[in-house]
Amino acid sequence: MFAEERREQILSKLKSLGRVFAKELAEEFQVSIDTIRRDLTTMEEDGLLKRTHGGAVPLSKVRRFPMDDRIRYSEGTEHQNAVAKLAASYIEQGDTLFIGGASIHYILLKFIPADRDYTVVTNSLVIAEKLKHHSNIETYIVCGKVKSEEGIVDPLAIEFIKTLRIDTAFLTGGGISAKHGLSSSTPEGAIFQRAVAEVSRHKICLANFDKVGTEFFARTVGLNNLDVLITDWEAPDEEIEKIRQMGVKVLVAEEH
Repeated sequence: MFAEERREQILSKLKSLGRVFAKELAEEFQVSIDTIRRDLTTMEEDGLLKRTHGGAVPLSKVRRFPMDDRIRYSEGTEHQNAVAKLAASYIEQGDTLFIGGASIHYILLKFIPADRDYTVVTNSLVIAEKLKHHSNIETYIVCGKVKSEEGIVDPLAIEFIKTLRIDTAFLTGGGISAKHGLSSSTPEGAIFQRAVAEVSRHKICLANFDKVGTEFFARTVGLNNLDVLITDWEAPDEEIEKIRQMGVKVLVAEEH
């Protein structure tokens, strides 16, 4: 089988399965794992996929359409849970935090500490509903027009955020790269998160592996505006090193 034919089949499998593993591809095509790795590297350079430590995932479009709530507000992947658990360790007594309405924020709620008192500001009705049952947390919801996918992100919400001061903001987005910084699917969401970053003393970005090295439609903040990036063990080493060189502390959550 020619390399071009093998790569076409790899791309077809990736589209149908959503992910491929180098070891399994090597066994299926009866070639060395190094050959498969070269295939994946070439395909990544051609803009056909995104490599991971163990294989590859599809290359994200610059825009992501609304996620079904059953997926958005679910138990999450092992990567998301590892990132969220590590992020929760940054919550301290007396903190004022921003927690948005992304899926990673919903997963973060599983790990937030119950042995200390703190305040949470959110622009998500779902997050606020979950937090109101925690006696140790004072919860404030951003005012503005309710929008299900991104939470409350309109001009009224931005003006409200500008009146606050926040200790730690847990930011996220569709992607983060050394070249483009943190980015989002929509300009509205990006502008709101930028406003949150401007009033926050400490900015922590939560990004599981498939977001690292990915660039989305609207730039949120540059890397110079982030303090910490928390990702997981499958994030690309080369991109992590580039981000570290930009002055961002990168923490890699371990596989459990």
